[in-house]
Amino acid sequence: MNYFLLIITTFLIFEYVLEIFSKYYNLKYLKANLPKEFNNFYSQKKYASSQEYTKENIKFSIYTSTTNLLIMLSIISLGGFNYLDLFLRNFNIKNDILLGVLYFVIIILFNTILSLPKSYYSIFYIEQKYGFNKSSKSLFILDTIKQIILSLIIVSIIIFLLLTSYEYLETYAWFFCWIFLSIIIVLMPIIYINVIAPFFNKFQKLENGTLKEKIQYYSQKVKFPLQEIYIVDGSKRSSHSNAYFTGFGSNKRIVLFDTLLKNHSDDEIIAIIAHEVGHFKKKHIITNTIISIFSIGTMFYLLDFFIKNKLLFDAFQMDYISNYAGIVFFSILYSPINMVLSIILNAYSRKNEYDADKYSVETIDDKKNLILALKNLSVSNLSNLTPHPFYVFLNYSHPPILKRIEAIQNLK
Repeated sequence: MNYFLLIITTFLIFEYVLEIFSKYYNLKYLKANLPKEFNNFYSQKKYASSQEYTKENIKFSIYTSTTNLLIMLSIISLGGFNYLDLFLRNFNIKNDILLGVLYFVIIILFNTILSLPKSYYSIFYIEQKYGFNKSSKSLFILDTIKQIILSLIIVSIIIFLLLTSYEYLETYAWFFCWIFLSIIIVLMPIIYINVIAPFFNKFQKLENGTLKEKIQYYSQKVKFPLQEIYIVDGSKRSSHSNAYFTGFGSNKRIVLFDTLLKNHSDDEIIAIIAHEVGHFKKKHIITNTIISIFSIGTMFYLLDFFIKNKLLFDAFQMDYISNYAGIVFFSILYSPINMVLSIILNAYSRKNEYDADKYSVETIDDKKNLILALKNLSVSNLSNLTPHPFYVFLNYSHPPILKRIEAIQNLK
């Protein structure tokens, strides 16, 4: 048996089994009794609803994971990647770079079509059932079309430049690709807030008032280079809440979801913003960017050894060896490393969340409002208050809410 095929199929099945076990334990770990920290926030009925919400999401994710595994194993065993390659070659396309771009475009379209029923069910059944969905079916269709267009444009440009590098630079291709994607990682926050996000949502400047004054006062106090505060109309799709900031240097923007303003007091919002500023002040964002850049560099360096490996192509039953198919196959082969990196980065991210919470408490000199904000966020989002530690280890980029509250209460 082909060694690469054995490695790939073994890991796909191992990852699936690991995921199923973690979700099974997470279901069994749900507690019927409301944690005492939430006695004045959750009614027993709403807490039971949060548990049902968690159960439905986990069961649905098990179904989607099973479907995805079966589809991937079927495509690999039946030589689906080769059939797609031969189909495109029938059009007598002489340019391998153009052929590769079309190859990726079709894979993206295929994945999008497969994910549509799952997205529709998640939004219009689960989210709708628990009162989160605010989107209409026409908006869902419009969003899907926009996402497809943006994905195809962005991926086509990136793949074109990557394949051009491997076609003409050969030995130094991996290095150029590393530098190119590193630049994209650095610029992506600016591209997202100025180009991609407005494609889906409306951003309006926060009107003058008490909240704006409090945010500006806090920013000046901690010397955070805030330029503007925006409100985004997240409520037209979901009642879930969020806040983030973006920008470089002295051009920092804070973005608040309108649902956040609706569900939280001004002081809670300041505590949430202080937490986000904590990530900036503790240099978490810069560190994460550097880690991402080095991870991509490692990936491209390793890709150079496998991009035209005949044994790897034999595992996928390919008639022709090409750079574009090599990138696809290596991304699948790279999955074990990617999973390990994900677990490590999630652990690092959870540590950073504790640090940002600590910064928030220290700079606003108050524990109460951050704890209130976290509790209200949990209630409004029907969060799972008692996730299983193994599930947290594999999947959580933020610590469980009760752990965060405990850590905040223990701060001096």
